[in-house]
Parts: sequence; C-alpha cells; structure tokens
Amino acid sequence: MRFAISANRLLDGIVVFFGSSHHWVDQLSAASLYASKNEAEAALAVARLDQTRNVVVEPYVFEVRAEGAPIAHHIREAIRAAGPTVRKDHGKQADLLADKR
Repeated sequence: MRFAISANRLLDGIVVFFGSSHHWVDQLSAASLYASKNEAEAALAVARLDQTRNVVVEPYVFEVRAEGAPIAHHIREAIRAAGPTVRKDHGKQADLLADKR
C-alpha cells in the first residue's frame, strides 16, 4: 500500500492531489506517492502550507494501490479522483474516455 495527499482547490473546488515539486495536480496518476504513512504525514505538513495560503482546503492523506497506475483504495477517494458519478461524460472520467477514443 502507498499513500497520497488530496485536497480541494479553493479557486474552483476541483479535487487535486499533491504532486512533485510541491505542486497540486488534478489527476491521481500525477500525484506523488509515499511508501509509508510517516513519509506521507511529513509531506502533508508541507501541503498544509498551501491551505494557509488559501490555495487548497483540507488536505489529507489517503491510501492508494500502486500496481501500475495508482488507484484509490477506498471508494470515497476513487469517486473524488474520477469526478461525478451520475454521468460519465462530465468530470475527469470524461477526459479519460476521450483519451481512449
């Protein structure tokens, strides 16, 4: 099991993930992955600086499976990573479907 960090971008409410060079990215596949909970918690301290700068809201650590592309371990994060569940032609999953065509 690996760990990643998620939050919501304050500007538009989009779910974002803490990526390399301490930048927020909008795809789980671009998120930084941490080998241990302690390593993720240390990165979370850095990510929380962006909360004080009003960039993101409520960053937190969550578990991912990382056999190939990272996949959220719990359904809550899987839904947050993909976007709305009512229509597949909206949100991040629409972009993924377009890429496969």
